[in-house]
Order: sequence, then structure tokens, then C-alpha cells
Amino acid sequence: MLFALGQPAAFVGLVIAFLLAVAVRAFLLRLVLRRFYGRGPLLPDPRRDIDPFGAVAAALGGTGWGHGVDDPPRYRGLVFMVGPLVGLVLGELGLMAYTLVYPDYSSALLINAPSDVLRGAVAPTAGAQMLLSVAVGLLCFGLLALIPLPPLDGWGLLWASMRRPTAGGLRARQWLVDNNLGVVALLILLIFPFGAPLLHWLFDLVGGPLMRMWV
Repeated sequence: MLFALGQPAAFVGLVIAFLLAVAVRAFLLRLVLRRFYGRGPLLPDPRRDIDPFGAVAAALGGTGWGHGVDDPPRYRGLVFMVGPLVGLVLGELGLMAYTLVYPDYSSALLINAPSDVLRGAVAPTAGAQMLLSVAVGLLCFGLLALIPLPPLDGWGLLWASMRRPTAGGLRARQWLVDNNLGVVALLILLIFPFGAPLLHWLFDLVGGPLMRMWV
């Protein structure tokens, strides 16, 4: 988000996208877990749902993550799909809304890549810029969640797929989870520029076609 400080509407849009994605993800996770256990609150709680490192990543790289999910005993894959689906579905709905509300400005989806929007790409009006930033911020939240590094949901999906983890897998979990190397790796990939942060290249590769499909 700090990249977008020069464009106030884009900055506000990215903040909204991050907070909305975290809140909706938390609500749906609690809804799924209530189905398993039959109890527990549904409303999001910022103290429990915002991961401090995820917020730092959002501030520095344009998008981040919510608090990690404890490994539930059943239907683990379903639980870990919530985060990616929230971002991807809401992001696509946001892009559809952008083309409906600002049909004359739909060319912005061709001119800008997701990384451009995360860095505060300029749209013709402040309203268009904010809505585009919300949509792309949500989309990138979902794409980031799929990466198989802890504490992201993609790591949970990978781990859930291992019925009997090998010794190497257990060692990797110790280093990545217990020693927080997964968080360090994510922050490096989201922050350090090699022309652009490495994960921004991934967002452009995968998210670019998802943006342009609405044009």
C-alpha cells in the first residue's frame, strides 16, 4: 500500500480490499467451523483475525493475509479453500462491477497489470481508481493465499494433502512454521524489488488474464 501513497484513492481502495478480505474470510471460516463443532462466535474480531505480519505485508507489498487457521481434524481441505475463494470470487465480482459502473474506463484493465494497481495505478477518476484498487486488491489476496508457504491457506492445503508426512516434510514444517521462515520468505518475496517484488510478477502472470477477461 505504501507504493500507492501518491494516489489517495488507490491507497484507500487497497486498505478496504485487505480489511474486507480478512473480515469475510474470518466470517466464512467461523461459519464452516461452526458446522463442524456447533458453537463459536461468527463476527470477525480484528484482534484475532488480522495477522500482524500479514498487515505489514499488505502495507509494504499491497496485499497480505489474515490469521492462520488451526489444523482442524476433519474436512481440512474445505477449511483451507475459504481464503483463496474469498479473494478470487470477490475480486472477480469487483472487476465485473468496475466494468458495469465505469464501462468507458474498462480499458484500464488492459493498460494496467495487477502489480500496477498495487502500486497505485492511475484511473480516469478517483472513484474508478478506488473501485479498481478494491477489486485487484481482493484478487491478489486470493492469489497470495494459494501460495504453499505458512501461514497461508495454500500451505494448509498442501499439508492436508499429506496423509503420512515424510521425515523431510516434518523437518520442512519445523523450519517454515515453528521457526517462522515461511513468514520471512513471504515478506522477502513481497517487498524486495528485482525490477518489482517477485510475487508481483506472479500476480501479473496469473491475475492479468483474470482482469482482462472482463474487457
